[in-house]
This record gives sequence, structure tokens and C-alpha cells, in this order.
Amino acid sequence: MQGKIVDRDAVERKDAVQKSLESLGGKFCKEIEKGVFPWVEMRSRSTDNIFYSPEYRQYILGDKTVRRSSRIISHLRPFTQMVWTAYFAHELLRQRKTSTLRDVYYSAQAHDVFFQNQSESDNIITDLETAIESSREAFNIFPEERSAVFGDLTIQYTVPGYENRRTNLASHPDGMMIGPALTDARFIETSADKVIVIEKGAMFTRFVEERVYEKFNSVLIYTAGQAPRSTRYFIQRLSKELGLPVYIFSDADPWGMHIAMVIISGSANAAHLRELTTPDAKWAGVWASDILGYRLPSDQLNEIDMKRLRELKEDPRYKQDLWQREIDTFVKIKRKCELEAFSRYGLTHIVDKYLPERLKELST
Repeated sequence: MQGKIVDRDAVERKDAVQKSLESLGGKFCKEIEKGVFPWVEMRSRSTDNIFYSPEYRQYILGDKTVRRSSRIISHLRPFTQMVWTAYFAHELLRQRKTSTLRDVYYSAQAHDVFFQNQSESDNIITDLETAIESSREAFNIFPEERSAVFGDLTIQYTVPGYENRRTNLASHPDGMMIGPALTDARFIETSADKVIVIEKGAMFTRFVEERVYEKFNSVLIYTAGQAPRSTRYFIQRLSKELGLPVYIFSDADPWGMHIAMVIISGSANAAHLRELTTPDAKWAGVWASDILGYRLPSDQLNEIDMKRLRELKEDPRYKQDLWQREIDTFVKIKRKCELEAFSRYGLTHIVDKYLPERLKELST
């Protein structure tokens, strides 16, 4: 089947973010002209203001707000850092440039704005996201690229110098990195009818080699562990704009479960954002019950694993029957395994047997 053409104008979206930044800066200037200490108000990201929303199927922020004012000495440093970060983000959009989280940290020093470490810099960027209610990717700040995509999907670039240039994401045997240019590209057409997300690089390569994208009409996504936000946004676009169901394959342990859940329902750290989740995506395994059903080689769960399972058991995102069943099975068997465990039965067993069985099970 041919995927529909989507005329998604990323330029308009970024123009709106640029205007939000200009509005924030204009507010500060007016306050200074009136002899008022500039201030900014935003929703609180404290744990007591983060709630799970059944409606959105993710964590969201409550109504509590915090005010950061240049009048208060203890606020002056983070306020100044945020003002500079907003200026830097505005320059990125104005010049149609991109930056990484790491680059922001070092660029600040050229303007005599200093952060103790990158964690402090990253936190200020998140404050700015909350203040203008837009993701950092919308103002052209991205993490380092480490995930990839492969499959029959033709995209059209929107970035400067490549406008209207098209490419097919099956054109490179190693896959294509999911970076800023790909994140905002227009989707033109596809023969795929599903998205298969894989945690591990070795399995992603195996799926490409075994032509899973053809055998199962799929776009393949490699997350490299916990999916970066730009990758989660890309997955959400594939689901929302092209209507493709999403299936997530991760290691059979509590950490693999969480990798899948963050794609599906997000995280508390991103409770202020709405564009990163794919609520209808399905965790396809590897499940704890698969360790038994497929007699997979496994290792003993350690105390940290068991503690994490107890936390997931109480997490509202994991209340559906499948998640509770598999958590209980993990606790009972006290075993874990990796995606590569299927290699016990041969290099292609996971593609020849496990994958078709699981996709059939989840699509019925």
C-alpha cells in the first residue's frame, strides 16, 4: 500500500516557537523599562506536581507554578542562564542552525554565562521548554545522534541547503541516523504497514540483513537503548501521520520493559511535553514468559533488578494486564535474557519463528 503524502510544514512550527521566544524577551524588556525586575512563571516540575493522566496516557504536570525573579538573589543565576539560553535558541531558529545539548553547555562560556556542568545546562533547557511550552527539538537543540531507521519510506528534507531533496530510508545498508534533518523531514510515501522498534544494534543489523522490512512490510527503528527524544518524536510521527502500528522489541528484563514504556507513555522527566509518546504502540517482547515458552538462555535477576520490578509493579503506566502478568512472571522465575538469546536456535530463528508468531498474536 502507498502511504499518504503528508504536507507537514516544519518551518511554520519553528516560526511559532521563535515568536514565543521573542514574546518572552519582549516581556523582559518591557519590565526593565518600567523599572520592574524581570521574572518568568512556569509550571512546577517538582514530583508533587507530576501526575499520571489516563486521558493522555502519560505523566503530565499539575497546576502548581513557580516564579523565577531577577529580584531574588538565589534566582538570579538560573534566571540569567535561562535568558541566555532563550537568546541562543532564538539565534538557532533565526539562522536556521541546530545545536546539541553538549554544544549549548560550551557555547554559553563564550558569552560569560557559566554552568557548573552539563546537567545544570540541560536542566535550564528543560526550564525553557516548560516556560514556552515547546520541546527543545522545536528550538533546534538535539541530543547526540545514536539511533537509526531503515525501510521503504521516502522523505523530503526541509533543512537549509537540502530543501525539497528526497531520499528513501532503505538507501543505506547501515540505516540512516535519526538527526535534526530527518526528524523534521516530510513523509512522502511508503509501502510499510507497520513500524518495528528494536533496542539492540546487533538485532537491528540482523533484521536488515534478513530483509525484515520487506518480509513484514515494516520500517525498522534502532533505539540504541533508551530512545532519544528525537527518536521518540519520529516514532510518534510515523504512528500519527502515517497511521502505522508500532511494535517494540527489547531485552527481557525490567530495563527493557522501561525502554518500551517510555516510547509508549513517556517519562516523568518529560511530563511537560505531549509530542513524544505513542500510546497505541505495543510492547512485543521479549517477555518473561518467552524465557519459559521458548526455553531461552537466561541469567539470574539481581537485587537491583528485583527492586526495579517492584517499582514498576506500582507505576500507573504498568497497570494493564500484560505488563502486570509479565512483571509477576519475572518475579516468579527470577530470570532475564537479551534479544540475542534467540541465536541459540540459529541466526535467523528470531526472524523465521518468533517475529511472525508475535506479530500475529498482537495484531489479532
